[in-house]
This record gives sequence, structure tokens and C-alpha cells, in this order.
Amino acid sequence: MGNISISHIGFLTPGNYPDDDPLSGLEQTLEQLQYGEDLGFDSAWVRQRHLEPGISSASAFLAAATQRTSRIELGTAVIPIGYESPYRLAEDLATVDVLSRGRLNIGVSAGRPLHADLIAPLVFDGDWTGFDFSHDRVLRFADNLRGSYLGDEQTLIKTPFGPQRPRLQPYAKGLIDRIWYGGGSQRSAEWAGRNGFNLLTGNVITGEGTDDFFIAQSRLIETHRGAETQRRVALGRVIVPFDSADAATRRRYRDYANGRHERTLSPQGERRTLFARDVVGTSEEILAQLFADPILPEVSELRLELPYEFEHEQYRQILHDFATLIAPELGWKAPSDIRAAS
Repeated sequence: MGNISISHIGFLTPGNYPDDDPLSGLEQTLEQLQYGEDLGFDSAWVRQRHLEPGISSASAFLAAATQRTSRIELGTAVIPIGYESPYRLAEDLATVDVLSRGRLNIGVSAGRPLHADLIAPLVFDGDWTGFDFSHDRVLRFADNLRGSYLGDEQTLIKTPFGPQRPRLQPYAKGLIDRIWYGGGSQRSAEWAGRNGFNLLTGNVITGEGTDDFFIAQSRLIETHRGAETQRRVALGRVIVPFDSADAATRRRYRDYANGRHERTLSPQGERRTLFARDVVGTSEEILAQLFADPILPEVSELRLELPYEFEHEQYRQILHDFATLIAPELGWKAPSDIRAAS
């Protein structure tokens, strides 16, 4: 207990909506971000999902969120870089960062993206099967955010404001240092650290040389830090407190965790994917599990990952119980100007 010191808490929300009423769900997700800010959370992250009733464009959604929040950091976790133009995505996210006054965090992942057989023919011209889905795509994206001028010192473009040296606009100073890589393997963790990216690691990881989730995750963090010690590491856990929930909701939370328990017992699939157990119960029960979590002493940033299956009011209840009953016991302190939200 004494060696856990969490100074930054965030939450990751799925951004669900009814298929026939996307506005209601997107509006509720914006309200969740506002509520998280009221509770004192340091950051709020949204998933980017394609072909599902969820947020398909993190940049568009977070542009709206910049106008509904004022303090909380905003993040994407994660954008599959394979479907994106490294230049156009950089333009969009730089715009969001400027609108947020420097509060944006960009989480990305490489590799062949999900549903490629369905989506890739719609995204790319010609044969997409040989397209570059590698880490190099992330590097090109990052390079576009650095603000470097295109061409040489004599390269100018004509604009309504006169000749200008061309570079990506708007230039968002500092955004290059707020790129996060969603790494699940030793190779990706080492690559992210070596290239100066922060690391997002959650409740899913590749088992390499061990069947123990915590050993695999500890090695992942060690590998990342060994490559670049100055980058941030944020740990994600599915944590579902139910202190202020009614009896029916408590049963629903327990049933949810029980339905996902079997996958945590052994490596899954050819890639030997390991899953962490969901942490569900009263704040007292949850704190006992978190104090026994061997990874928490290794990090200072903890991200609460909200499950997909719950309702808006249940997300509010989880956020409230976590921020008021659990996070302070882990060393976190709410900003001084935050008043308890109800």
C-alpha cells in the first residue's frame, strides 16, 4: 500500500449510442466528459471504433468536447493509424489541440486494422493488400506534427496574406510530446520508447515467455522505460465500484465480471493473449485488489476503463465512486478548485 502513488487519474469511455439515435449517445458521452471534469479527473479518453455504434472519428468528437470542457485532458485510445492519412490526421488533431488550448493526448496503434477486408477497399484506391500498416506510418504522422517547414528556405507558397513558408497548419506546440502508443508486445513497447512515445498499457497483453499477466505487463513497462526513460506510462484497468449502486445494478456488475472471468485463466488464441481480471465490488474490496496489484507501484497514472455494456447513469455512478472513494486512497488528490460533483 505504501508504495502506490497515483498522481493522475483518467477514464476511458466507449461512447456507445443506439443505432437509431446516435445523437443521444454522443451527447451523453460529452456529458460524461463534463462530469469527469467536475469530479476532478485529470484526463478523459475515447475509443475510436469503426462499423460499430460508437465514436468513429475521435478528432471530430473531441473537437466538440473542447467546447464543453475547460480543464480535463482529452485523449484518443486508440486511433488505428492504418486507415488514416498521416498528414490529414495530423491536421485534424492539431486543430483539436489548439481548440483545447493544449489538452489533447493522441493514442495510436499500428498493424493491419480491424475489419480491413470490409473497410480498406473503401479507404484506399487500388489494391490495398500491400499497403503500409507498419510502425513507419506512425513515425510519418508524428513528423507532420513537429512543425518543420516543407522544402528549403526559398520554398514559398502564395496565400491571401502574402508569401509564406509552408508547414502543417495549425502548428500545435507541444503536441508531439503527447503521442501515446497502445503497445501490447515487447517489440512495440521497445519501439515506442525508442521513438519517444508515451505508453498506454491496459488489461490486454501478449504473453511472451509467461502465462502470468502481471509478469508480462511488468516486462512490457520495463522494456519501454529501458528504451527511453523520460516518457510517460499510463496503466488501464477495468474497475467497477458499486458502493452507491442499487442491488439490481450490483448483480449486473457481478454478472458482467463473471462472464469474462474464464478468459483470464489461460492464454487465448495463437498470439497467446493474456487478460487481466476485472476489478468489481465495493470500494473496500476493490482497494484490497488494487493494493495487491504488482503493477500499480510502477506507475503514477491510472486509467479507469469503463465497460461497453452499461448505461449512462451507471457510468456516472462508477465515475463518482471511483473518484471519491478509491482514487484518494491510492495517493491521488483532486485539483484544489474542484468541488464534489453529485
